[in-house]
Amino acid sequence: MATATAPAPAVPTTFGQAVIGPPGSGKTTYCLGMSTFLAGLGRRVAVVNLDPANEGTPYACAVDIGELVTLPDVMEALKLGPNGGLVYCMEYLEANLDWLHDRLAPFRSHYLLFDCPGQVELCTHHGALRSVFAQLAQWGFRLTAAHLVDSHYCTDPAKFISVLCTSLSTMLHVELPHVNILSKMDLIEQFGKLAFSLDYYTEVLDLSYLLDHLASDPFFRHYRQLNEKLVQLIEDYSLVSFIPLNIQDKESVQRVLQAVDKANGYCFGVAEQRSLEAMMSTAVGADFHFTSTLGIQEKYLPSPEEDAVEQEDMHL
Repeated sequence: MATATAPAPAVPTTFGQAVIGPPGSGKTTYCLGMSTFLAGLGRRVAVVNLDPANEGTPYACAVDIGELVTLPDVMEALKLGPNGGLVYCMEYLEANLDWLHDRLAPFRSHYLLFDCPGQVELCTHHGALRSVFAQLAQWGFRLTAAHLVDSHYCTDPAKFISVLCTSLSTMLHVELPHVNILSKMDLIEQFGKLAFSLDYYTEVLDLSYLLDHLASDPFFRHYRQLNEKLVQLIEDYSLVSFIPLNIQDKESVQRVLQAVDKANGYCFGVAEQRSLEAMMSTAVGADFHFTSTLGIQEKYLPSPEEDAVEQEDMHL
């Protein structure tokens, strides 16, 4: 007579974010600001540093890859450059996932923020970081990739098309629920004026207008066909859009969090919803409502009237 086998114990679900993006996009600052915001909502939050090049992080690390491997040690021991060293570090982490599993075990009841390395190739070509994310999923971690891109790229059509290609490649390679974020919105005007309104860039509207801008540049005029093919590829997938973020603006942070929670399936509890309403009413007044891209544009970009006055002053 066959004996019934006991069912396997249910794997606990832990929610969080994998914070990725190129160097200088603000990943570490994002982790600090988002962890502070989440703590204000009453979530138990912990930050995991997976960047072996991070030294002196401004947040308290619950888990630090520096205990396992550091980039300076790898570069010195193996005579590698920064890029090769980071690849080796991620492969070393992939080969020692038991270390990560043991370190994460005490934080299964927390909301986790994974501060990831900034080398673009790790999220577009190399497989080590993707394997780490896949293993985390098997352990019951439900993560959203929060992909940060510096908003100043919007001021240059060629760079913006490049960012779109990188974002699309990252989305297809990382294989996680994905939210693209335009960071440092409060600094965007320091790098030049936008050719179009902000929602053109966040919603990635008709990119043929960018081709017309590139055609006015003698250098890019010779590569119009290549640019047309890149634009067609981006529009054929129709996956890339952005959420603008100023990490010091509670409204902006909440809007990003709302998108992230929707992507990974996290649901607000009743107490947390009340905390959110109280926090936001203190920040922006009692008539709080979720801001749109238009609201972000009004806050951080000059109006057409202000532009006209500025142009007139320049002529005077």
